[in-house]
Amino acid sequence: MTSGRPAVALRSVADQSFRRLVAATEPEPSRWAVLGYALFGAGLVFAGVLRFWHLGAQGYNSDEAVYAGQGAAIANNPSLEPFFPVFRAHPLLFQTLLSLGYRVSESDLMGRSMAAAFGIGTIFLTYKTARLLYGRRPAQIAAVLIALMPYDVLVSRQVLLDGPMTFFATLSLYLVALFATSGRRTYLYAAGGAMGLTILSKETSILIVGGLFAFFALSPEIGTRTRDLLYSFGVMGAVALAYPLSLHFAGHAQTGQSYLAWQLFRRPNHGWSFYPSVVPLAIGPAVVGAALAGLWILRRNTTWRETLLLSWIIFPAVFFQLWPVKGFQYLLPTAPPLAIMAARLLGLWQPSGFVVQRLRIPRTWLVGLATVTIAASLGLATWQRIQPPTDGSFLAGSGGIPGGPAMGHWMRTNVPKGAEFLAIGPSMANIISFYGRRKAYGISVGPNPLRRNPAYEPIGNPDLAIRRNELQYVVWDAFSARRTSFFSNLLLRYAKRYNGRVVHTEAAKVRTRDGSLVERPLIVVYEVHG
Repeated sequence: MTSGRPAVALRSVADQSFRRLVAATEPEPSRWAVLGYALFGAGLVFAGVLRFWHLGAQGYNSDEAVYAGQGAAIANNPSLEPFFPVFRAHPLLFQTLLSLGYRVSESDLMGRSMAAAFGIGTIFLTYKTARLLYGRRPAQIAAVLIALMPYDVLVSRQVLLDGPMTFFATLSLYLVALFATSGRRTYLYAAGGAMGLTILSKETSILIVGGLFAFFALSPEIGTRTRDLLYSFGVMGAVALAYPLSLHFAGHAQTGQSYLAWQLFRRPNHGWSFYPSVVPLAIGPAVVGAALAGLWILRRNTTWRETLLLSWIIFPAVFFQLWPVKGFQYLLPTAPPLAIMAARLLGLWQPSGFVVQRLRIPRTWLVGLATVTIAASLGLATWQRIQPPTDGSFLAGSGGIPGGPAMGHWMRTNVPKGAEFLAIGPSMANIISFYGRRKAYGISVGPNPLRRNPAYEPIGNPDLAIRRNELQYVVWDAFSARRTSFFSNLLLRYAKRYNGRVVHTEAAKVRTRDGSLVERPLIVVYEVHG
């Protein structure tokens, strides 16, 4: 950071070398048009198919139910408002947008279509950012990679905050890149506003600000004035201030403090190997490998561009790796810069050696073959992962829950209003409340306010509640049972102790290890009597 005027004209030797590389690899229209644009167009079409194919085939998972419920509460939906408070753990930008949809339709498809639209927008912003940084060919490749990437597709098919957060984060990245390439301060201020919207989507995105500080500190050739940075962060703060102000004026400031205490003292939900073992597979090993290989192969052409992308990736990744609480979707904002870095190698590398010289394979076709291979692997992996899980396995943030809507319809039709349910955990309790419009508790929710989500009400003494006829039903589900056998067995003991009678079951056919198909229960509802 400097105090003088942005020195846009002052670039390093590496930056000048990079520009020559881009000029040398920028394809002639007659050579690249057919292959490049065909791949680009096919990738975008398939991206739309992947994001909207059978979008409402399975019900919301717990987080989706909560955010959709908040949207319905903001829209004053009378059937959902009693079960989902407006103010919970996160800001309300996406939920407010959902509330507009709830004034027209209550279908799951409405909420997920809105989330998928943000995913499509992220593809466009990834293309624009890569085009600005590396040229047309890497931009086309980057757009195809993010379009077919399992990580982005899986999350953007769900009513989660991480898809909109990634959209606004990528918009911020694009605006910072515009400032770095043009030196116009208005782009830096606009980036601050976009970061404010990113924080209003999900507050954990404030970690990206640390990456931005690192980028400007490590890139003196950008010539950023400290005053301009302060103005930009001031714009960001002014936009993000909307959430704490809404908490204050609504009289829910204590709610925000309770959620902060809960987040700080939550127990670890995954081990240290969670992100290294799960996220690279969701992004695509070939994409991660190409991004890393590009740092070495094109090391002579390293500029502030790579510093920007790496800062955007490393700072949040390190924090979430160190933070005990881990979530599948938390690192989604790192996916677009990773796709751009992989496309940098595929679009700019000029290979030489046996393959090119001896076999006389044109570089364009070699790059095209590598890109098609990676894109095909991503598309195939995504197609397999968007199929509904039917074996009782579930990873939070990676998909919906089969059986929830049908169970809820049965509850609304056959269970009296005012009846209350006991589930294994808060996840199924949220689904019961959303689809069944009935009060539900999680037996795993403890009484210690520092160890539980403040929105979840502990049941206290289930024995007493059942004997007093305050609880009439218990609900076992395979998804929660796989995560906590202790509370699953405890709930089944209550069902047995109080003469539980199975009144409803949601089942699915699953394939066993020997390849045969068997029907297994996913959700079982017991009626109990004290």
